[in-house]
Amino acid sequence: MSPGSPRRRRLPQVQRVAAYAVILREDRILLSRLSDTLAKSPLWTLPGGGLDHGEDPRAAVVREVYEETGLEVSVGETAWVLSAYRANTWRRGRNVDAHALRIVYDGWVPLDSPEPKTVEVDGSTAEAAWLPLADVLSGAVPTLPLVLEALEQHRIARVQRVATYALILRGPAGAQELLLTRIAPHAVHGGKWHLPGGGLDFQEEPRAGLVREVQEETGLAVTLEEPLEVHDIALTGVAPSGRLEEFHGIHLIFVGTVASREEPRVVEVGGTTDAVAWVPLASVPELVVTGTVTAALAAYARRTS
Repeated sequence: MSPGSPRRRRLPQVQRVAAYAVILREDRILLSRLSDTLAKSPLWTLPGGGLDHGEDPRAAVVREVYEETGLEVSVGETAWVLSAYRANTWRRGRNVDAHALRIVYDGWVPLDSPEPKTVEVDGSTAEAAWLPLADVLSGAVPTLPLVLEALEQHRIARVQRVATYALILRGPAGAQELLLTRIAPHAVHGGKWHLPGGGLDFQEEPRAGLVREVQEETGLAVTLEEPLEVHDIALTGVAPSGRLEEFHGIHLIFVGTVASREEPRVVEVGGTTDAVAWVPLASVPELVVTGTVTAALAAYARRTS
């Protein structure tokens, strides 16, 4: 700088740390629209916002999502950090040298959540809504750059689950009945009929886990015979928790028998089973059943032929 030339004025340095959540449900994403005081035309962003001093990022994103959408969010175990630097930008009525750090979580809300609505009064958000993900990615829905940057980094959670199921028949050949359970509406494959059984707890012995699951879903004590089949499924869908997942299920299928003549009943309250029944084997093709039922019956037919 030459003598006598004007000194360039340094702008105030402002650093902001904020936490946000990417919340997907099937082909939609939950977004918040900036208030009219911040954007002259509609502009959407991820629900979230700045951390209060000393506030844990996870607590902050839960608080901010509720204030902006009215929904209770859960967040994943990991997060990723996005950085944005603007040497000269307008913030809160003045030009500043700004650096923003955004901590972004994978988030999900319960399936029975109400429609989103903004709770905070006179905040930075005017409304919240589930919007088509395709329209966001194409630019048909105008968003802050943060949204596309976060979606580029985001990966759908991968979940692998080992479960045990029982093929339980009663009655003489030609008039056999099969014990089936119906999946509750809030679960994946809701409304379909399924074999009694379910996921193993960590370090749970498979047979013990299956005995437990059959009792919870049917109220009956099962005696297990030899393993019948190993079946698996792979799908992308919304879990009962509301989280969008890439799911791989590994199913160990056993033959089982029950001695009790009591009518089956669902014991577990609030689980993924809402009905249980003995179904004539000849009537099973008339029902909407899971692939696990089909695979088990095919394996049993091969074994007994």
